[in-house]
Amino acid sequence: MRPDTPAENVDHNAEAARLERTADRYPEDAEALLVQAAAHLELAGDRPAASSLYDRLLAAQDGLENPFLVRALKAANLWEYGHEAEARAIIEGVRAAAPRDPAPWVIVAEALESHDELEQAQETFTQGARVLLTDVAEPPYSTHPLLFGRHRVRRMLGLAHDDWDTLADTLHTSPVSLDELHDPKRVWSLGSDNPAELEAEISRLRAELGTFREALSRPFPVAVLHWPASELSELLAAYPSLESEYPSHEEHLATIEESLRELSSSGTPNLGIVSGTVPSYEAFAASEGMSPAETSLLPQYATTLAARGRAVEWPPQRGTACWCGSGRVYGECHGE
Repeated sequence: MRPDTPAENVDHNAEAARLERTADRYPEDAEALLVQAAAHLELAGDRPAASSLYDRLLAAQDGLENPFLVRALKAANLWEYGHEAEARAIIEGVRAAAPRDPAPWVIVAEALESHDELEQAQETFTQGARVLLTDVAEPPYSTHPLLFGRHRVRRMLGLAHDDWDTLADTLHTSPVSLDELHDPKRVWSLGSDNPAELEAEISRLRAELGTFREALSRPFPVAVLHWPASELSELLAAYPSLESEYPSHEEHLATIEESLRELSSSGTPNLGIVSGTVPSYEAFAASEGMSPAETSLLPQYATTLAARGRAVEWPPQRGTACWCGSGRVYGECHGE
């Protein structure tokens, strides 16, 4: 979500300007591009300009795909340059709306945490977990930061482990346990003269760095391409050779669900679905200098859509509509 390149290696103002120009050229991707531009402005120290970009997004006539994410980012940014009251008001609004996306919960909770509002941060992490994970057998990959952040804050508060803390421990794959990584006394070891304590801290930092790199290596989901019925009909009418790839729309939908379940059972995390359109696919093919009839182009198109933030998480959250667009609840449709 946020650029992580050190300031000495990139001109964040120039990168923000480039992203804004790109957003003007590709309005369908403006939301993701302007969020990235705002992050660059924050890294450049121009927080008022970043807030202006968030305001621009929130004022968009066509609406946003992730309005609560933008609100959460705006709140975190505002608090950093002295607008605490406004930031708190936005945070309360996000919490009251109870979004079904974990990212806004994590951002507002971490904003509270970074300003030493640990009790409020713990309550926010817990509220998010309650909204997203109650009666969920396997927490989706995107909810892991919610559980890890909650574990961290509760450890700082000295609270006893509960079921969600235990779940966070089981999801954490680093060789150093969460309890050790989140030990509030760790800071003292950095000033220790004891070689053993310093060596232990180096091991913990390496483990944290490994976890961070693993997360960065999968910044967007492994996505499977979905064609709505009308788009698939248009695609096959224009490129009949693709009928071997898509014998029927019903089979196409069944193949998507089957592929995702196979990926999940093999241990692949962070799965998603992207929906294609014929015009955007043709534009992508032209940019690659290939014919849209080439089947090898289809997975590349799916990856590009996922990188643009177009992926919908799979499996859908409990009680939400099926990814196929039938209007039925996932558990009563392809989730049966």
